[in-house]
Amino acid sequence: MTSGTDVMNDKPTTSGTAKRPRRQAQASVLYDAPGPQARLRYNVYTFLTILGLLLVAWFVFVRMDEREQWEAEKWQPFFTSQLWTTYVLPGLGGTLGAAAVAAVLALAFGMVFGIARLSDHVWVRIPAAVVVEFFRAIPLLIMIFFLMRGSWSLFGTSISTFWAVVLGLMFYNGSVLAEIVRAGIQSIPRGQSEAALSIGLRKGAVTRLILLPQAITAMLPAIIAQLVVLLKDTALGYVIGYSDLLNQWRNLSSAYINLIPAAIVIALIYIALNVALGYLATWLERRNQRSVRSQTKAVTGPAEVGVSAAGPTAGGGAAGPRA
Repeated sequence: MTSGTDVMNDKPTTSGTAKRPRRQAQASVLYDAPGPQARLRYNVYTFLTILGLLLVAWFVFVRMDEREQWEAEKWQPFFTSQLWTTYVLPGLGGTLGAAAVAAVLALAFGMVFGIARLSDHVWVRIPAAVVVEFFRAIPLLIMIFFLMRGSWSLFGTSISTFWAVVLGLMFYNGSVLAEIVRAGIQSIPRGQSEAALSIGLRKGAVTRLILLPQAITAMLPAIIAQLVVLLKDTALGYVIGYSDLLNQWRNLSSAYINLIPAAIVIALIYIALNVALGYLATWLERRNQRSVRSQTKAVTGPAEVGVSAAGPTAGGGAAGPRA
């Protein structure tokens, strides 16, 4: 005969079919799960946006004699391999190459200067703050142009367009990421660093081994959002002639005289890249959550198993066999 409590699992049991809890909406890594009213507002905003875009398209392409841009012959070049191998794929490679190198350098720049801004030494903290605020204040377009043209005036040689774009993206986005890293480290409870210092770790080891990994995990949505901005900012290399998607769009539209179809295709490629980056962020967040849950089970598992195996006790004594 069984009682209302499971001896091995120490959980109450109920007769009949147990009701399963209602599944909650999972929050994305980039935003919290919206409620019913928020979803309704989003649907209304989406409908109004689509309606506005349709009105703009009707006014521009019908009322302004741009209807020939929608003819079938303007879209036919996109079904040939020559267009993709000559214009689109080289531009995509230039965009991804500059974004990948700039993202790695910007993350390293942000970590170094974000930690430096929290240093106890004034001679480290103040110069780091000056560097971060300086590069955050300069518009990225001016920075790219200066790196391309100013290097010749200062050093007698001009750097390539690739490195002008990469360095400009690194300085600007790295300064923003430095503030994100600094805010993430400061958001961690002070007790963790105090506990690490009490067992003999130095402050550098505490920051590198304990605070920085948690800060990056906590600030992952902001970091991914900034990397999306970095990817789109590669288009500013257009002003110095860097061969990216935007520059190839100009060449493509001039070669085939299909300005509107080329703009739509290039815009869809940018959207696909940003959506893929968002899915990557969601995958990393879920992977991190699974890792944390597995570590928690590994730590608490043996204790729970021991308690459940001993069974419920009466009056603090050991549980004996049932009659």
